[in-house]
Amino acid sequence: MGTLALAAKITHVPSMYLSELDGPQKGYRQAAIDGHIEIGRRCRELGVDTIVVFDTHWLVNAGYHINCAPHFKGNYTSNELPHFISNMPFEYDGNTDLGQILAERCRHWGVDTQAHHATSLDPEYGTLVPMRYMNEDRHFRVISVSALCTVHYLDDSARLGWAMREAVEKYYDGTVAFFASGSLSHRFAQNGQAPDYANRIWSPFLETLDHEVVEMWQRGDWQTFCDMLPEYAVKGHGEGFMHDTAMLLGALGWSDYRGQADVITPYFGSSGTGQINAVFPVTPQSGAAIPSAVASVQSARHSKQGRL
Repeated sequence: MGTLALAAKITHVPSMYLSELDGPQKGYRQAAIDGHIEIGRRCRELGVDTIVVFDTHWLVNAGYHINCAPHFKGNYTSNELPHFISNMPFEYDGNTDLGQILAERCRHWGVDTQAHHATSLDPEYGTLVPMRYMNEDRHFRVISVSALCTVHYLDDSARLGWAMREAVEKYYDGTVAFFASGSLSHRFAQNGQAPDYANRIWSPFLETLDHEVVEMWQRGDWQTFCDMLPEYAVKGHGEGFMHDTAMLLGALGWSDYRGQADVITPYFGSSGTGQINAVFPVTPQSGAAIPSAVASVQSARHSKQGRL
């Protein structure tokens, strides 16, 4: 039996890479980089062999998908922000066996999920940026999970997270970490105003909302947060519609979870968006609070209606 040893909500702002380079922004994301290094250190201390990243920069329009190729190597330029991340080299090892196990258990739990191992698909920067600072020596194997889910239910994403935890604990011989790679509020500064919002949140409303959410996390008020998550994802401009967060909370036990967030990098603004690095202790859970599957139930209902 395996172990889910660490769970975290992490930033992947591309300005972290930009802050490595000579120029006026050199060093200005060091706190976020240091947070990644610390989380990587904790993973090493816990014996983690594989990091699974719920990546809000991997957009999918049908199904859930797992990139579990055996090896990743390339030179990455962001199509979204090529002036921030350009020609960033990467090389990491994947974990095909675990990826297949994860997909099988998700399907068992009624969540349509496919694992891709024979693929030319590279990870997106929601995976590549944190791995740059946590995994430069390729100590960890890496799996990326699609978390910019355009037509998916948050309940199904929570269920996917729980299924993946069960896959690790019952069917994998190793130690794993789960990361939700995405921001809190994700309202970018209006075009032409980005430099003015390099270290700010787009609006007082979003900043206040994000701070309230972080306080909920720190005091362990997960029932309230899970209840408000669908509305927060919309009104708070949650990145990836907050599917990465739903996946992570599903793995932690959803509304039954009582752990308190350990903030590694305090909340900060970046190009109008709200960012954080925070670790959530993994506690024993029964899965009783995990939402029921939605998409598979509706699909079955529609198929039955079609036969009438």
